[in-house]
Amino acid sequence: MAAAALPPRFSCFVTGTDTEIGKTLVSSAMLHALVQAGVRACGMKPVAAGAELRDGVWHNDDCDQLAAAGNVHLLPSITTPFLLREPAAPHIAAALEGVEISPVPILAAYVEINAASDAVVVEGVGGFRVPLNDEFDTADLAEQLDLPVVLVVGLRLGCISHALLTVEAIAARGLNLAGWVANETQADMAFADENIAALEQRIPAPLLGRVPRLAQPSAQAAAAYLDFTMLPDWPAQKNT
Repeated sequence: MAAAALPPRFSCFVTGTDTEIGKTLVSSAMLHALVQAGVRACGMKPVAAGAELRDGVWHNDDCDQLAAAGNVHLLPSITTPFLLREPAAPHIAAALEGVEISPVPILAAYVEINAASDAVVVEGVGGFRVPLNDEFDTADLAEQLDLPVVLVVGLRLGCISHALLTVEAIAARGLNLAGWVANETQADMAFADENIAALEQRIPAPLLGRVPRLAQPSAQAAAAYLDFTMLPDWPAQKNT
């Protein structure tokens, strides 16, 4: 008798149209949904800039949110190989610490996370083309990881152009844009519905949902507005 086929593994790379537009919220919501589906899920933020010392340990809020949403807990040095203290562009923050961000530790850490998990959500830093060193940026990292991409569009004036330029950049790297999320970064954006309609017409990937401006943002609250089952290899809900 042939061995039963293993269920597909799920991994993706979450990027955004800019910084502070909801990548961590969407990534955490995805991890929450994966845990609810009964799989071992781990978040990874390879590069994080902006850390605070608490009880002798450096913390980054984005990394802490990802760790809280997943159910596979590894050393922070694995889930975030480059944790930088200054809240600045990563290559600038790294230079201030005498560190050079390189892909090798990131790729090695991803392999380790992948081996310990059924699903991995990798969150980028800033937008899609953020410099990490003089010759390497986040688009290069996404290309090396070669994962399906989920794009978070922060709804604000100018988001249509930002989103479409990012979609073009993702395609230029030969990557699969698996889906996108509209995230309301402000409660009263004029013509938000029209902006989303224009993007739906032009982005060749499914809209996974629209997250409103939440009074108390959380992974669980955001997940209620998103349908991740449209993503390739999304795990089926296990019977419990």
